[in-house]
Amino acid sequence: MLFQSYEFLFFFPTVFILFWVLNKGSLSARNLFLLGASYFFYGYWDYRFLALILASSFVDYTVGLLLYKSVQQNRRKWLLFFSIAFNLGVLGYCKYLNFFIENFAGMLSSIGIVQDISTLSIILPVGISFYTFQTMSYTIDVYRKSINAEKNIITFLTFVSFFPQLVAGPIERASNLLHQFNRKSKFNMDLGADGLRQILYGLFKKIVIADNCAVYANQAFADYHELSSPYIILGAVFFAFQIYGDFSGYSDIARGVAKLLGFDLMKNFNFPYFSKSIGEFWHRWHISLSTWFRDYVYIPLGGSRGKRSVTVRNVFIIFVVSGFWHGANWTFIVWGVVHALLFVPSIFREKKDKISPIEVSLSSRVLDFGKILYTFSLVCITWVFFRADSIEHSLSYLAGIFHLEHIPYNGYYLKFVPVLGLFIIWEWFNRHTEYGFGVLPKHKMVRWCLYICVICIIIYFRREDNAFIYFQF
Repeated sequence: MLFQSYEFLFFFPTVFILFWVLNKGSLSARNLFLLGASYFFYGYWDYRFLALILASSFVDYTVGLLLYKSVQQNRRKWLLFFSIAFNLGVLGYCKYLNFFIENFAGMLSSIGIVQDISTLSIILPVGISFYTFQTMSYTIDVYRKSINAEKNIITFLTFVSFFPQLVAGPIERASNLLHQFNRKSKFNMDLGADGLRQILYGLFKKIVIADNCAVYANQAFADYHELSSPYIILGAVFFAFQIYGDFSGYSDIARGVAKLLGFDLMKNFNFPYFSKSIGEFWHRWHISLSTWFRDYVYIPLGGSRGKRSVTVRNVFIIFVVSGFWHGANWTFIVWGVVHALLFVPSIFREKKDKISPIEVSLSSRVLDFGKILYTFSLVCITWVFFRADSIEHSLSYLAGIFHLEHIPYNGYYLKFVPVLGLFIIWEWFNRHTEYGFGVLPKHKMVRWCLYICVICIIIYFRREDNAFIYFQF
């Protein structure tokens, strides 16, 4: 079920009303209802996918209890190993088996061994990478004794399958979300209004920005051999805003829906395209995944505590794994490697690349804008690998940047630029807020006129219900 679909328009108000009615009574009944609603939401695509999320949930629920009760360290290690092996095994089979089969066949063919090796018809379950990492972080945290195991099976199942963030994040930690199912919610009118605003802004980013940028980006990546340099560059920029509007739009809607139900989800995006370095970009982009790899891969490997060579190795490991997490294609791995190459210098600077405010003086502002533009340009180049179908496709597309042959004016690619420009300006003035509706007119009537205008713009630019990009991951 898509957030921007008519089905969700009927689904969520029903869930909202029944949730708050049940919230007055038994906590177990409320969570059981929320669990059923989440399974319905997830199973709406294909009910067969429910078997995997149930299996993953039951395994990690059981392992969590056994870890909590066990005092023998060797046994605890084997329990954790079983949980990780099971989850990665399921993820590997569904997402990567055909990739390995195809590459193994290609390797044999390159040395003259021709084999008739066929791939399997495997349907990739929606959101499997997200809920797999969420349940894995739970068992790891229980193993580390940083949290207690959840004894109530309904509470744990609801934590894993909570529908707002189930299929595309943010990847929540049990330390933040799980305990919220063990307390009665109290509806807050201000928080509810804020949730509605965040949903509206998320829909704007998805429907107006992402879905319309997708039209031009898809056309550019398909016809790049017929385009000159300006249109090639514009196509990469369109994709950059497509994936940002799509993914951060989903996160905004998820957080807004959760607020209406009295839950707090972590912030997943912090205006990443205003970063002044690649290091800062990764403090702002897909925060739940980058912090997951930091806490469960980078730091356990030694982080930046040892020799520089070890630190560089650890950085490359997390970026390559992060790239592979996104999909079974060499383009994602190259995307991760390129980001690692760009990121490594930042970890050796005396002043770390963290989020910093724009300086006040004119010279500092000019320098900061230059850094932002430079960082955004690098990110756009790396996005080409992320978007392309193959390494050859990405390299050919990048080579097109130097295609200076004159090609007649093509208004098809330029007519959406003013809308995108206004969006960038709006985000700039809201860059220090939680999301894009942080700075609003004080007069109530003016605010309502703004909301109505945004709704009209969404309706005007609405296309068919396009799935969110990260559903495939």
